[in-house]
Amino acid sequence: MNRVALDLGTTTGWAVLLDGQIISGTWHLATKRHEGGGMRYVRFRNQLDELIKEMSPMGPVCVFYEEVRRHMGTTASHVYGGFESHLQAYCDEHSVPYESVCVGTIKKHATGKGNSNKAKMIEAAKAKWGRDFTDDNEVDARWLLDYVTTR
Repeated sequence: MNRVALDLGTTTGWAVLLDGQIISGTWHLATKRHEGGGMRYVRFRNQLDELIKEMSPMGPVCVFYEEVRRHMGTTASHVYGGFESHLQAYCDEHSVPYESVCVGTIKKHATGKGNSNKAKMIEAAKAKWGRDFTDDNEVDARWLLDYVTTR
């Protein structure tokens, strides 16, 4: 089973395992001036579709995403819910299994503490994979992928 790990948000972190190597990055999905708010979700679905189509010839794909239960504000909560609903709808439409994993579970896997901050997550990623990363979104997606491939 090929796994795709996603840290949902306006900057979405993604990670996949190909030939034993983790490949990861971020998608920048912010709306531009004079665009409607739904454009971030259009971009998200396009990026997701492209990634799933690239992975599909290598076998079945399963998507894992970070489940956020607490948000910094109302807008963040609404935006996250939009990404989650579009992800679930896409996966259901294309018969792609998906599963959420709680943030605390991912943090505990990465650092040994379920309440680690972003800096600790990045520090642990640098120690494990020996390189710098785009941002905390990419790091979270890599740790999620690492978690689901080793559990």
